[in-house]
Amino acid sequence: MVLRKWIGMAALASSLLLATSAVAAQDTAYVDPCLDASMEATEVASPPADNSDISFTIILPNPRGDRSFIDSAAGGAERAIAELGVEGTIVETAGVQEHDAAIRRAVQDSPDLVIMIAVDASTIEEIVDEFPDQNFAAQETFFFEPVDFPNLALTTILTHENSYLAGVAAGMLTRTGTVGSVGGLDTPGINLFIVGFEEGVRSVCPDCQTLRSYVGDFSDPVTGKEQALALYEQGADILYQVAGRSGEGVLEAAAETGNFAIGVDGNQDDLYPGNVIVSAMKRVDNAVFGFVQSVVDGSFEGGTQNYGMAEGYAGLSWDVGVCSRTFDEYGPEDMVAELPAVRAAIDEARAAILAGDIVVTNALEEASS
Repeated sequence: MVLRKWIGMAALASSLLLATSAVAAQDTAYVDPCLDASMEATEVASPPADNSDISFTIILPNPRGDRSFIDSAAGGAERAIAELGVEGTIVETAGVQEHDAAIRRAVQDSPDLVIMIAVDASTIEEIVDEFPDQNFAAQETFFFEPVDFPNLALTTILTHENSYLAGVAAGMLTRTGTVGSVGGLDTPGINLFIVGFEEGVRSVCPDCQTLRSYVGDFSDPVTGKEQALALYEQGADILYQVAGRSGEGVLEAAAETGNFAIGVDGNQDDLYPGNVIVSAMKRVDNAVFGFVQSVVDGSFEGGTQNYGMAEGYAGLSWDVGVCSRTFDEYGPEDMVAELPAVRAAIDEARAAILAGDIVVTNALEEASS
């Protein structure tokens, strides 16, 4: 048998420093920062200010329930309503065919901000240009040519670096020497995750084989499961799901076959305890909250901002601020025994990435070059 070798943004950003400092010196046992009693939260929440004169509408690309980025986006909107005291409307659509109409209906209500999640770039460009007096924000939309609308704030969350860390975990924990990824679509936005993951795997397991499959859809868990089963049949024992709701099929396949998976976007560790090792979190909730906060504090401006691991927008479910330890409790004993070494290696890799000593391939940059 071969064993190889990220509640707010402030807490998440501080986790980067804490995780780095937790790297043990040579010949010293790894210290888990999540088990440090001094890390327990002591702040008492303050009642929200009355900003009920400020309103926003968020357009979701599909209904809630993916337990991934859509639920994360909705969670960010709910947090903004609760913590900032604003008025907010969450619109769930049934797919791309409803996006244009949903955005136009939202504009008719004249909110201070319309937030669009995973809406096609061409649709956004057309509507933003048509309504110059309406402020918009977009997340999960990739423009491969520069856009310059003063009424559009665009945030891109870069997930290649935290995916690399997830790959380190997979490369150290695989029993078969074969791991894989199941993506929703073969696009630069999805390959941003997958390429980073594969590089992380190879950093600790140069001889590991990496497999890929693409569902062709983000809301088809049946096909997601079928593809996962096929990859497990090919010898993979750990799969990274980057497929939205389709990825639920991947997690289900892991549980049914006694194999393992890595979750994405949200913390999916508890969906199948003992089969989901860790989740590579993409904090779409922080992006949505940040959009609304910029309107409240008057800092909203058009333009593109890229955020990632260093800013607290990407990380792992194991990180301080989330501190998932589900796999420690339910995972197989032999793999659980390896977790301190795995987390120490991840902390070392994280520190090297933040210092610029490890440069993880950015598939979005490659696609636009």
